[in-house]
Order: sequence, then structure tokens, then C-alpha cells
Amino acid sequence: MAQNRSSNSLLVPQATAALDRLKYEVAQELGIAIPQDGYYGNITTRDAGYIGGSITRRLVQIAEQSLAGQS
Repeated sequence: MAQNRSSNSLLVPQATAALDRLKYEVAQELGIAIPQDGYYGNITTRDAGYIGGSITRRLVQIAEQSLAGQS
């Protein structure tokens, strides 16, 4: 996997593996191939945006379902 050089940091560092699995799952659903070597230079900005947007959408759905179950 590529090293994370982003200034963003996870609140729960143990979630890294789960987020990576989610990234690959979403990319596969969208038909976008993520390089196994971790180099994202050949992925278009549009494709990266689709992946990120879909991940965000799915995480919001999970949070909404979790909150609805707590009420």
C-alpha cells in the first residue's frame, strides 16, 4: 500500500485497514481499477472523486443507520 502523506489524520488509527477495504470495494463497484503498487498518478481526478464521493456517501449512510438504531 502507499504511504499516507496527507495532513489528515484518522481519529481511530485502527480504522485504516477498514477504510482501505472500503476504497477497493467502492472502486470495484464503480469499475475503476486501483493500482496494486499504490501509485495513483494514472487515475484521473474524476475517477478519484467518484471513489471519494462514494466512500463519503456510504459512511454517512452507515452513521445515519447507526444513529437511527440508537433512538
